[in-house]
Amino acid sequence: MMNNKHHQYHDLWLPPETAQVITRDDDAIAAAKAVAALALPGAVERDRERDYPLEALALFSRSGLGSISIPRAFGGGGLSYRTVAEVFRLISAADPSLGQIPQNHFGIIQFVLDEGTLAQQEAIFQAVIAGQRLGNGGPEKHTRHTREVLARLQQQGDKWRLTGEKFYSTGALFAHIIVTTALEDNDQPVMAFIPRPAAGLQVIDDWSGIGQRTTASGTVRLQAVVVDPAWVIPLPDSHKPGLRGPLSQLIQAAIDAGIARGAFDEASDFIRHHSRPWVDAGVERNADDPYLLADVGRLHIELRAADALLRRAAQVLDETDVSLLTPESAAQASIAVAEAKVLTTEVALKASEKLLEWGGSRATLSVHGLDRHWRNARTHTLHDPVRWKYHAIGNYYLNGILPVRHAWI
Repeated sequence: MMNNKHHQYHDLWLPPETAQVITRDDDAIAAAKAVAALALPGAVERDRERDYPLEALALFSRSGLGSISIPRAFGGGGLSYRTVAEVFRLISAADPSLGQIPQNHFGIIQFVLDEGTLAQQEAIFQAVIAGQRLGNGGPEKHTRHTREVLARLQQQGDKWRLTGEKFYSTGALFAHIIVTTALEDNDQPVMAFIPRPAAGLQVIDDWSGIGQRTTASGTVRLQAVVVDPAWVIPLPDSHKPGLRGPLSQLIQAAIDAGIARGAFDEASDFIRHHSRPWVDAGVERNADDPYLLADVGRLHIELRAADALLRRAAQVLDETDVSLLTPESAAQASIAVAEAKVLTTEVALKASEKLLEWGGSRATLSVHGLDRHWRNARTHTLHDPVRWKYHAIGNYYLNGILPVRHAWI
């Protein structure tokens, strides 16, 4: 157990305050900036003490950011994927743990859009529009790979009960509805939605990663938890085109772009106000070191390029006709996002490492908390291996091979 005396999460899953509905892109960006402004001042201390950004998370939900991707036909904001990506980038520049907490919330919304019945869409989306958060239960820790499912959903008498244990459950501790995968009796994989509280459902705060320390991405334990069959959605086969994968990856890339921006901005401030020039530079300020200036310029160009590819990827998703989705159009979306994710991964790692180099030895002092940027970048970019992005991109352009369909591409 990793919790401490400061953590109060016994009531996180209680019904939320009434949430707003945001229907303008500018309003969503303004709301994201407000959340980021609230989160930034305490980011270093929260990372150090492992305290959760509960106030900022509550503002995220209360302001209506949680429903911006739900179509207006269901009462949601109906905003663009580009706005969704920008919301995550802005918030993650202030605190990427806060950015990561709702990432699966949006991937699940897309899954419901792709696979849910009209009745399921209406029920789940109304809960989200009211301010409820969806939390991910899974993948599992002791499986051969991340897509293998051992949890079982079985009929026992007149009830369906789910038993299993999940890990990497980002957002679950803070969720009103836990969403997790299981196998039915016929081995059909399904996604089950479980409103809290639920007897037999336990969310354990045991995440001990070196970075993203306040995401609570730990264990969800389910012991014969009753599941309403109306809230069970079969998973599609691996060949069916959908946008859940591209959207999930777009959000991952946006978080990494935010980490890079946060590191770059803090590096700039540290260079100007806290660091000393190297003795051979012959300048009064470290900010006038010619080699450092060139280094900063190179990284800024790379950051701009990553942001541009992120916006382009979101635009490709926005221009994809979901009603006429084909394997080819889904692949185009996945590849566009993969290209962005390559650069956002690289620039997040580079910016967070260069921050320490530019700041010098004093930049490593714990009082500044600058190491959190690298720890966050290194941890979050391990969500899925970027080497497989290069493979998918090369195979697509050289051989015309469409990428596989799952939540990581």
